[in-house]
Amino acid sequence: MPYNTTPIRPRKEVTGTVQLPLSRVKKIIAVDPDINICSNNAAFAITLATELFIQYLAEQGHNMAKLDRKPRRNVQYKDLSAAVIARDNLEFLDDTIPKTQPYKEVKQKAAETRAKLQGGKTAGEQADEVSQPNGKRQKSLNGFGVHHVVKKNEGETPGVDSTDGDVQMTG
Repeated sequence: MPYNTTPIRPRKEVTGTVQLPLSRVKKIIAVDPDINICSNNAAFAITLATELFIQYLAEQGHNMAKLDRKPRRNVQYKDLSAAVIARDNLEFLDDTIPKTQPYKEVKQKAAETRAKLQGGKTAGEQADEVSQPNGKRQKSLNGFGVHHVVKKNEGETPGVDSTDGDVQMTG
């Protein structure tokens, strides 16, 4: 099934009607606690301004799509994100329409930040070797800083932590 890709031309003359449903705009305005009463004329003006803003944002996104290496006719999310970054007057949308990043990069940055906050090692650092009670040695990854592994000395009693302040009695 082919898609309809013909653009809708903006109106040249003022007709007194809007494309967005006025009742929904009124409901959105009513949710705002700062606005007590809104007249029909004010709601109409807000609806008209919203339509003009959507048209401007779509035009900027379309311009970004045309500037791509392989120009496209369809506007994608990455085009709107690039328009928000490129245009100073759209900077307020930076948090709403952020630039996309691969999930792997986001996950890695979150792990590094978490490790820095908790004082642990980052995922890229080498793993600690820990001796288990049965005498075997096991590599333990401390990538997220969740479990801090302390190396045990050979002469320590198993199960007793040397940093707890207890004095060992020798006899």
